[in-house]
Amino acid sequence: MQQQQHILVGEKTRRCRRRRSRVPKLGEAEVREAGYQYLVNHFLTLLLVPVMAAVSVELFQRGPGELAAVWRSLRLDLVHLLCSAFAVVFAAAVYFICRVPFATFMEHTRLISDDPKSVQFQTRILERSGLGEETCLPPANHYIPPNPTMEASRAEAQLVIFSAIDDLVRKTGLKPKDVDILVVNCSLFSPTPSLSAMIVNKYKLRSNVRSFNLSGMGCSAGLISIDLARDLLQVHAGSNALVVSTEIITPNFYKGSRRDMLLPNCLFRMGAAAILLSNRRRDARRAKYRLVHVVRTHKGADDRAYRCVYEEEDDTGHSASRCPRT
Repeated sequence: MQQQQHILVGEKTRRCRRRRSRVPKLGEAEVREAGYQYLVNHFLTLLLVPVMAAVSVELFQRGPGELAAVWRSLRLDLVHLLCSAFAVVFAAAVYFICRVPFATFMEHTRLISDDPKSVQFQTRILERSGLGEETCLPPANHYIPPNPTMEASRAEAQLVIFSAIDDLVRKTGLKPKDVDILVVNCSLFSPTPSLSAMIVNKYKLRSNVRSFNLSGMGCSAGLISIDLARDLLQVHAGSNALVVSTEIITPNFYKGSRRDMLLPNCLFRMGAAAILLSNRRRDARRAKYRLVHVVRTHKGADDRAYRCVYEEEDDTGHSASRCPRT
């Protein structure tokens, strides 16, 4: 009997070891990512807990007489109370009316897509993407179904590009006539006339401005534009170079169910950036940064790198950019 008990204990020990070995071990990166995600999702709660605890301790330490005195000092007449309540309610109403949260995007996705697995996949990607509620989709993608016309795509391009350039002109005091070099990059939207021609027409740039429009070069196009502007400034002394980088979302919304094509729907939002580069000596003092060097490499000879972002059609005929994991 003792020998059988020893055998049973040994079998139980081996089973426990097998079960423990089946439990997946989380790496340091996974633990850090999970902690960061929990912190972001519960930031407001974690911030309010110590504040409420401190207030509760302070209230318990005060006596009834002190609390009554504080309440009498905070009393307001009825008019002030109603005005304050109306202001709070009005501000909250304006905020919730203007705010279009992730829930609206997911509701539109459910109405557009017939595949619940695709909706669940996009929900998980949005939760982990790090995109906040301040990000925006273009107006054409708010329709059910989306209305990605050429006119809507141009409207989005004009909105984000002109807003970025206007902000740059206001901060730097740049005059449109002082722009000598213009470099614009947008990967997936390349209309005719080009986006650079649209900027020249809007701001009435000089006829001898050196204009370049880059497309189809992916996320590295911003760095490529900076490198191109630097090379041109090395040749043309005393010049200003305006670099504009954007990505137009309107014509690239994917309606299918392939996961590697659904990723851009969750990761890309409206936006543009405008940068002013100058090699004039009088601008050296007020420049925020100095461009020391730019390193460019091209991995197009590698098939995996060449197909890392690939625009194609799925089995149902919907076209989009494919972003595989590897």
